Amino acid sequence: MEQWWWYFWFSIISLFGASLGNWIHRWRNPKCNGKLPPGSMGLPLIGETLSFFVTSNSIDIHPFVAQRMKRYGSLFKTSLAGRPVVVSLDPDFNHFVLQQEDKLVELYYMDSLAKLVHQDDMKNIGGDFHKYFRRVILSHFGHEPLKHQLLSQFEDVINHELQDWSKLPQVDLKHQTASMLFNTASKILMSCVPEENLGHDLSDILQGLMTFPKKEKALKLTSGALEERMNLYPTDKGDLLEKMVGDMGNEAGLTKQFVSHALFGLFIATIETIAPTITLAAKYLLDNPSALQHLT
Repeated sequence: MEQWWWYFWFSIISLFGASLGNWIHRWRNPKCNGKLPPGSMGLPLIGETLSFFVTSNSIDIHPFVAQRMKRYGSLFKTSLAGRPVVVSLDPDFNHFVLQQEDKLVELYYMDSLAKLVHQDDMKNIGGDFHKYFRRVILSHFGHEPLKHQLLSQFEDVINHELQDWSKLPQVDLKHQTASMLFNTASKILMSCVPEENLGHDLSDILQGLMTFPKKEKALKLTSGALEERMNLYPTDKGDLLEKMVGDMGNEAGLTKQFVSHALFGLFIATIETIAPTITLAAKYLLDNPSALQHLT
């Protein structure tokens, strides 16, 4: 009897070990119709997520990317937050992929980003809508508007901000720039300057990829501006909000909810990209007096 139980448990443990080994093998060697680039999938489920989130004081390429680029080249596979990922640092390949939208590749948004904007609305985004959105953005922020209108506006705003900053004992450049960008983006997108400047809050919103009270404030602002414009439409504002309100009945996916979330996304994209860039530019110039002198 004891021998029977021994064989039974040996069989169970052997079966479990074989299943576990097979699962780990499949995790490390995911199926693919083509050829996967080199790389490591890391630990089962966890992948290489812990290494990815290790903080770095360097303003250069993140160590996670730099180490794998050195080991595998400019194209490598990994696993982050339970998802298989291919990372490309090859500009030619990236350009090719972007050109293949709705052909060989489909747009995909991380769950956290979908929740940040609006999960249901993300399902409505297709290639046609992206083309429309790019067209609308370029018509308000592209080369011609920049040359004939926006540059002079930016110069006035920057001169005014610099005068105000000169009166302060110290300046947190990233946050002050974010506040400046919030006001400027509000004027360009919605032709208004909100009473509460949310630039500082929005500049930090992606740190935890969601601070709900801050998000709700921003969404209340954009949805309120949308409702007001819909009640007044048509106007002579000529801003992006006016264009989107006019297109709401003609473009699939342009619901009230989506437009307000899209405006929120534009605020995030504007602040989160430009504020750090200006901050780093200032740091590099301060660290390189000869470059600053040359520019001056």
